[in-house]
Amino acid sequence: MRTLNSKSIWLSLALTCLVLVVASFVLTAQLHLHPCHLCILQRLLFMLLSGFTLLAAVFSPGLTSRLIGILALATSATGIGVAGYQIWLQAQPMDPFSCTSGTPELIEHMVDWLGRLAPEMFMATGLCQEVELRILTLSLAGWALIAFSAALIAGGVALWSGRKNRPGRLWFSGN
Repeated sequence: MRTLNSKSIWLSLALTCLVLVVASFVLTAQLHLHPCHLCILQRLLFMLLSGFTLLAAVFSPGLTSRLIGILALATSATGIGVAGYQIWLQAQPMDPFSCTSGTPELIEHMVDWLGRLAPEMFMATGLCQEVELRILTLSLAGWALIAFSAALIAGGVALWSGRKNRPGRLWFSGN
């Protein structure tokens, strides 16, 4: 039998989220993509998720790790909502105000503020309904939805494995 402990799950999630953030920067720069406010928000959520999962790994096992893990699950769920909303927008007829109302809301203000601080990383220049890139027929929002969903499941497994009789262990039968 081999074991999969919560610490290794949290570390894997942190690394995966970090790779996704770096990939978003590389794709944006190399393919001259124009991220929208929702794209930038998803990027921020992956950054937050990477930080939470890294902290959960550092404090694993223990109560602090579980509390931080719950924050990671909430961040994943928020990412699912944001990515799902963008996928829904992309399925609608094109509208120049697709992700914003006539007046900017809190998210737009936050993304615009970050865009002024670090334009290379956070400048929103695209429309949320526009699909500039598809990979295996899925938009980047579709891939983000899959990644946030996988993070939610993996984070749930990490939290569950930390509650077993043997702290931090989830047993699998394997080769």
